[in-house]
Amino acid sequence: MLASIPTEYIEIAERLANAARPIAKRYFRAKIPIEMKADDSPVTKADRDIEAALREVLAKYCPDHDILGEEMGGVPDGEGPLWVLDPIDGTKAFVSGMPVFGTLIALAIEKQFVIGVIDQPISGERWLGAVGQATTFNGTETNVSSCDTLSAARLFTTSPEYYAKSELLDAFDQLRQQVMITRYGADCYAFGLLASGHADIVVEAAMNLWDYAALVPIVEGAGGVMTDWHGNPLSLEGNTNVIASASAGLHTAALCCLDGQQF
Repeated sequence: MLASIPTEYIEIAERLANAARPIAKRYFRAKIPIEMKADDSPVTKADRDIEAALREVLAKYCPDHDILGEEMGGVPDGEGPLWVLDPIDGTKAFVSGMPVFGTLIALAIEKQFVIGVIDQPISGERWLGAVGQATTFNGTETNVSSCDTLSAARLFTTSPEYYAKSELLDAFDQLRQQVMITRYGADCYAFGLLASGHADIVVEAAMNLWDYAALVPIVEGAGGVMTDWHGNPLSLEGNTNVIASASAGLHTAALCCLDGQQF
């Protein structure tokens, strides 16, 4: 397991976020056409243009690295450096004019998530996590909250509609009944809020690799915990139910709820 990450890779991640931000700002609330993909998720010219721009940056600064992007695909080759890109995480929010979407940029080395960026271009907010370093928010170190009980927790999920199986929704509902506050519709932004201490638990179902790869270094670098619903570390496999929490004790309690256990 890597103890630290080369500085030049962090600089590349920042370059990527800087390249994405003006494109997202240009298209935001511009009434551009919305297309529906085969999985019934929306996509726009903004998604495609941002990913194309990110790939141009990577071709210039690290042409030998692998790339996997939501819109243009890619096949990881071995355990070498792999950039995982989600040009607009939260496209539904983006096309609805809600500034809670974000560009997600991740780097995996030896199948370990070592760099993660959430960039919210409209509010100018950026979280950056890197192995061996504390997570930063706009360049300043940031930390999760001290919450360690469900009864005091602020819970986020994007939408119940993503819990395709009834048993998943039932499990989430059991957790929802135990917490203090439940909020919806923040997409990746909720994980940034957790890293900065404004949320305590974030739960999502059936996330793709590009949805969570960037979030792991951010949450963990801020002192939080992030796993699948069984408590296992997140991997490159994708299609995973994900939970992030502000503390180990809170995480354990939330996992018990999701497993249908009373306590």
